[in-house]
Amino acid sequence: MDRWQPETLSLFDTPEWLRVVGVFDLETTGVDVSADRIVTAHVGVLDASGAVMSARDWLADPGIEIPEGATAVHGITTTHARTHGRPASDVVGEVVNAVRGLLDAGIPVVAYNAPYDFSLLKHEALRHGIDPIVDPSPVIDPLVVDKAYDRWRRGKRTLSVVAEHYAVRLDGAHDACADAVAAGRVAQALAERFAPWLPATVHELHTRQIAWARAQAASLTDYFIQIGRLDPEDRLDGSWPIR
Repeated sequence: MDRWQPETLSLFDTPEWLRVVGVFDLETTGVDVSADRIVTAHVGVLDASGAVMSARDWLADPGIEIPEGATAVHGITTTHARTHGRPASDVVGEVVNAVRGLLDAGIPVVAYNAPYDFSLLKHEALRHGIDPIVDPSPVIDPLVVDKAYDRWRRGKRTLSVVAEHYAVRLDGAHDACADAVAAGRVAQALAERFAPWLPATVHELHTRQIAWARAQAASLTDYFIQIGRLDPEDRLDGSWPIR
């Protein structure tokens, strides 16, 4: 699965802390992090050129019906998950252990829109009596970083759009493996593009993303109130990297 062109990334410009990165993505039964379930998951490691060093994929039987809308996104039906998927508790435990192992080793984990994946994983862990990851660090969220360094760029900020903007190929969007690897490569492309302004350490970047995400949620809240999409007393949750 080598979709990256290593020559596009200058190793000289890459911060030391981005030379090995973990990648993490979930495809699920829906968008409610407290109620929906994992269907597929990917945890892997990329080297400085964006090449895959290690990778693991999971298919779970979520234990509930997979709505047609979710199937339309990731392609997994209830029948397929029940026939070929492993018990959800086994999958959740293994994914938690894989992500925790990267974080414990000090390897930054890239997750696009991190609060979604980390929050849903936390609730799945609690549901199955597994010790959850409650304070993941260090995490790199290309969505937050891109908004921080290129705030005024028009257009959507979905992974597919942002990947195209930074010349990162994404074949098979909404496949957990493809999305995770593309997000990691987008993080590396961001690091190359904005190298002069990046913090010296990944831990400082992690801390800055907490503030950036909070400010971005506040700005989006104000916009939604202005156009009538939110009531004035409602606020978007800007907690990062987990809610």
